[in-house]
Formats: sequence, structure tokens, C-alpha cells
Amino acid sequence: MSSVTISSAPVVTVRVSSSLNSFTAEKRLDRGLTLAELKCKLELVVGSPASCMDLKLYSTDNTFIQNLDQDDALLGSYPVDEGCRIHVIDKSGAKVGEFEDLSRVEKYEISDDAYDKRSDSVRSFLKRNMMGKFNEAEAAQKTAEQQHKLEEERLAAGSITIGSRCEVRVTGQPTKRGTVMFVGLTDFKPGNWVGVKYDEPLGKHDGRVEGKRYFECAQKYGAFVKPQFVAVGDFPEEDYGLDDEM
Repeated sequence: MSSVTISSAPVVTVRVSSSLNSFTAEKRLDRGLTLAELKCKLELVVGSPASCMDLKLYSTDNTFIQNLDQDDALLGSYPVDEGCRIHVIDKSGAKVGEFEDLSRVEKYEISDDAYDKRSDSVRSFLKRNMMGKFNEAEAAQKTAEQQHKLEEERLAAGSITIGSRCEVRVTGQPTKRGTVMFVGLTDFKPGNWVGVKYDEPLGKHDGRVEGKRYFECAQKYGAFVKPQFVAVGDFPEEDYGLDDEM
């Protein structure tokens, strides 16, 4: 006869797997549940009807222990320890992965006009409380700040000429020296940018970004930085000691 272990711990954490799903869920279960009650709870986890479940118990190292086959028995009457796995065998005839296919889930759609008329929506809440994009003063302030930032960048870029020697001083990064190769607007991000050819391979590219070439340099020598981080002046090339490394 197989021995029956009864634990006094009221709650146990187990892993739950299923023949229908690829995922494993972790659940805290009351040992006072009957197996019939357990199956009802597992419906929401694996998608199988309770009446179409067979339960198998595995140890923490995935060794099969025994079947959980008495619906009126308590979960705690089985050797269900922390970390054990309860595997659900589905007998409903459902296909593997059926409950993971989101394309089968009916989507609820509502027109923008109909949504705008609802009084219980997030949009109506934001409108009533003048929050987010519905706060005209805040939106105007953000627009003004953005325009001011762009104007500062434009003025800073206007003082930088192509061919100038420069230092790139970005907060939290070491200072790098190079030559200005590009100044102006780009397609990859808004605002003004300065393209720099570093003296050593401390950059990210060869002057080409997202398929468009802005200047020519060797691979890993090119970079784009904001104008406020670029100082032009008499900056001779420094020896970074990279040629001495293997």
C-alpha cells in the first residue's frame, strides 16, 4: 500500500502545468480544499473544464509521485510539498495551445466618437480634471519649453563650424576629442545635431545612421551629439593608448 502523508501547514505553494498549455503557473493552495474544489480553481488557470481534468502530482525535481484521483479527498491528504507540481491532463478534446491563441479572442471595439461621449472613460476623467493633453496651460507650457530648447540648440549649432576641432563633454562620460563633420537637422531624430569624427574609435558608426550617410569616417569613429555638449577650440589629438592594446 502507498503511504499517505498529511501536513499540518494550511497553505502550500505549487506549480501548475497543463497538457494544453506551454506555461507553468505558481499558485498558493489551501490544503483544506477537496480535489473537486481544486479542479474548479484550476479551470481559471489552465482553461480546462473541471469535469474533464485528471490531476497528477510531481515532486520538486519533476519525479512522478501519484495520481490525484479522489475528488472528495483533501489536498492535504496527499504528499503535496512546497514547490511540487500538479499537472492537469485535459480530456475535453481541446487542442494544445488553444487557450493561448489570442487571435481567437473576440475584440471589443468602439468608435472614437462613441468613446468620446462616454462619461465613465479615462478620456472623460482627464477632461473633467483638466489633466494630460486636456490641460491647455500645461500643454502650452510644454510646447513653449520645447520650442525654447530647440532654439537654444539652433543657436548653439550656429556657433559650430564643420572642420573645427572639438571636445565632446557629455555628463557622466569621459571627454572625447575629434573633428566636427556635420551640423544641422537629421532624419533619425528631431532637433539640431553635431556629427563628430573622433580621434580614436570611441564612437558608434561610420557617419551613416539608419541607411543615410551624413559624413565619412572609419567604423566606430563617428557619433552624433547635441550642440550643447560640443566645445570647439584648439584641441590637438590626444594619445588614448589604444594602439598599444592587443
